[in-house]
Amino acid sequence: MSQGYGAWRAKVQRGVMALLLALALPAMMAHAAQPTPVRKVLVMGDSLSAAYGLTPAQGWVALTDARLKARHPGWRVANASISGETTAGGASRIAGELARHKPAVVVIELGANDGLRGLPLAQTRANLERMIVASKQAGARVLLVGMRMPPNFGPQYTQGFERNYSELAKLHDTALLPFLLEPIATQRSAFQSDNLHPVAEAQPKLRDHVWPALVPLLR
Repeated sequence: MSQGYGAWRAKVQRGVMALLLALALPAMMAHAAQPTPVRKVLVMGDSLSAAYGLTPAQGWVALTDARLKARHPGWRVANASISGETTAGGASRIAGELARHKPAVVVIELGANDGLRGLPLAQTRANLERMIVASKQAGARVLLVGMRMPPNFGPQYTQGFERNYSELAKLHDTALLPFLLEPIATQRSAFQSDNLHPVAEAQPKLRDHVWPALVPLLR
């Protein structure tokens, strides 16, 4: 009698365990199937980041995205760069791009077109600052990528233009890459016929130049 009761009890226990497992399995499978959350790097730039004159895949931003996928799974790049963009354009778009992509990191590469048009330094600075503040308020870390103007703009303008980036980075405690084109600036062969936009062969150098400034922000 006791042996029969023990067998019955074991059978009931197995049935209960099977039922509990059946109830829990769908939830376990759903949890396992959930993809790893993707964290984004949002690039707000001009033609230098929009791969002007190249296919998008050849640009330094796409090359950075490919390296992120290989070395930092779960990170992706959203490239919101537009050829011809000024800091005013970036400042007007930043809120929408932040809402759309919800980035963890924002790379701001703007100002070259302001400088080439000789726009007031204070205007450029205010626009860059607006983008930095909006990004930080959205919870993103910021990498400010600087540019330099040719000497024919005069020392007062060129030096003030360069200071905009360093002073804003210090004021708002952001990461700073002082000059995007530094690795190739003196190499005529690194530029297209307009002498402004880098060729495809120069894009990996730009990626490698940006990379050390970007990686510490991927946390």
